Amino acid sequence: MRVRQAYRFALDLTGSQTRAVMAHAGAARFAHNWALAQVKTVLNQRTAERSYGLTDEALTLSIGWTLPALRRAWNVAKPTVAPWWNEVSKEAFNTGLDALARALKNWSDSRSGERAGRTVGFPRFKSRHRTTPSIRFTTGAIRVEPDRMHVVLPRLGRLKLHESARKMARRLEAGTARILSATVRRDGGRWHVAFTVDIDRIERRPTRPGSVVGVDVGIKHLAVLSTGEFVDNPRHLAANQKQLRVLGRALSRKTGPDRHTGRRPSNRWQRAAVRLGRTHARVANLRRDALHKLTTRLTREHGTIVVEDLNVTGMLANRRLARHIADAGFGEIRRQLAYKTTWNGGRLLVADRWYPSSKTCSDCGVVKTKLALHERTYRCQACGLVIDRDRNAALNLAALAAQFDTAGSGPVAARGANWKTRVRGQVAVKREPGATLVGQTGTVPP
Repeated sequence: MRVRQAYRFALDLTGSQTRAVMAHAGAARFAHNWALAQVKTVLNQRTAERSYGLTDEALTLSIGWTLPALRRAWNVAKPTVAPWWNEVSKEAFNTGLDALARALKNWSDSRSGERAGRTVGFPRFKSRHRTTPSIRFTTGAIRVEPDRMHVVLPRLGRLKLHESARKMARRLEAGTARILSATVRRDGGRWHVAFTVDIDRIERRPTRPGSVVGVDVGIKHLAVLSTGEFVDNPRHLAANQKQLRVLGRALSRKTGPDRHTGRRPSNRWQRAAVRLGRTHARVANLRRDALHKLTTRLTREHGTIVVEDLNVTGMLANRRLARHIADAGFGEIRRQLAYKTTWNGGRLLVADRWYPSSKTCSDCGVVKTKLALHERTYRCQACGLVIDRDRNAALNLAALAAQFDTAGSGPVAARGANWKTRVRGQVAVKREPGATLVGQTGTVPP
């Protein structure tokens, strides 16, 4: 099975290497801003010419928004606008132009309705102070040294790793992996290199192929399984909130930058900002580690995993719970389950967003009309079942797997068509990348 997998390693750069990487990141930002300025100039000029009554044939020639077109325009202009262009790798300029090409395409698709989700705005100029330095290498010498503690990148040369790259090196030496690209990026005050690798993975099977588990994510418990297991929520952000407040207040007392007056930040402000950034990076790393351990264990053990299609964006609108929801990482759990089930030979089923998993009795199937959020214990008025609310939802999710097997490739769910809780109706099945959407739509009114 051929898959694309990322390997991420921390770097230990010297002072000269750090300056070289920053120069490459600055070149990427420069190329992005130059190309964006050209695009905006042509757009404004064509808009003005249309207001004069000129025909489309008489307008100023437009600049292509694709990466090859932007690259051709940059190659023509770089001797004039960037006489230092040969001091850095060409991949630095390609990184900035590629980012602009993607941003323009996303904006165009969003306006035409071809892109789902939030409306995408027009690309903005990148600032040195507010942009995360990043460079992506796709060509040239990209390899891991035999000692597995150094990597070689174009123009940057030999860079030392903070940890051994033996896992990736073994696959490269065996011929079961091939490096496609390498991205150098600064996160939390530290530089990392991420390799995108094309890997030939061995076909695996879960420990219990016939096992079906429903996973109900939440805040009090990170995940409640239909097997009866309650996974505690580490609440990494809440645990470090006191330290973050102290560092944030210390930062606010320093002389920071001011865009309006052009004031530069003091050295103490910069050191305080680094301390705050490192703490945020540590919280993010702890959260990532906990989620990876949970999702890996679930996908390696169970053959079928059923989760809910949660509206995380809408849930974040609740100002009382937004911080805790973001700290739990509901969307990241589903994303990891989607590709890890494929790697381990399992399958992921996603219940329809409007499926009443919490309101439905897992014993008799009666659906409650209302269920307040503060009611943590589910009490069925029909059969007298008393059970934990989240455990009840997990059991209902696990029961959907049997209905999916019966329905096969049944009718597609009318997502969002019915906002009210209805009695049980037909099974809804929809194929999604890396997952399958299942649920119950009820009777949709004409």
